Amino acid sequence: MDIPRIFNITESAHRIHNPFTPDKYATLGTALRMAPGTRVLDLGSGSGEMLCTWARDHGIFGTGIDMSALFSEHAGLRAKELGVADQVRFIHGDAAGYIAEEKVDVAACLGATWIGGGFSGTIELLAQSLRAGGIILIGEPYWRRLPATDEIAKRCLANSISDFLPLPELVSSFGELGYDLVEMVLANQDGWDRYEAAKWLTMRRWLEANPNDELAHEVRALLTSEPARHVAYTREYLGWGVFALMAR
Repeated sequence: MDIPRIFNITESAHRIHNPFTPDKYATLGTALRMAPGTRVLDLGSGSGEMLCTWARDHGIFGTGIDMSALFSEHAGLRAKELGVADQVRFIHGDAAGYIAEEKVDVAACLGATWIGGGFSGTIELLAQSLRAGGIILIGEPYWRRLPATDEIAKRCLANSISDFLPLPELVSSFGELGYDLVEMVLANQDGWDRYEAAKWLTMRRWLEANPNDELAHEVRALLTSEPARHVAYTREYLGWGVFALMAR
């Protein structure tokens, strides 16, 4: 079980696999007012930066699930580096359908809502692991600028315009699902740059070290096309944020 190898290559140097920067995770952790001992579940935990830094800064206990063997390994190493290996654990596995054995205080899925067929299904999945009065965290893209055509949406790595909502509609949708939006922290264009542009140096270094790899042609094509695509489309059209929800 693993994610497609191309992602393990392009994001191998990432600590954060979404458009958040460390300061955004710090802001979110403070905004949630978590007491020491808060139990957090993170579905699609990547390299574990959120859980590890929150364990260090707020004394939380956490479990992360991710399909990437590489990212899960990185998460374990990060926990040791920050001295929180006794507070967090990382499971290499499929987060789709995962339900915690014991209810948690915060249940999160940041940037991997495909595990529930979209943010609505993922909220429903997370709710099954959440204690009464707990908080759900959803990390989700939204349209900063609504594309005029599906072709533009595809340049933003969506399948169509309907994949994402404008921010006001996304916020309204949480209420329609029976949740109060109690906090939010939004990424900015610099965050998108750090997520996307960091891949380019990784790809260049990987190509220099692996010129004869079976994926070398694909990586070269991405390195050639991605900078122009990112600055023209993702950076201009897509927003991304984490939304804290509590059931009404």
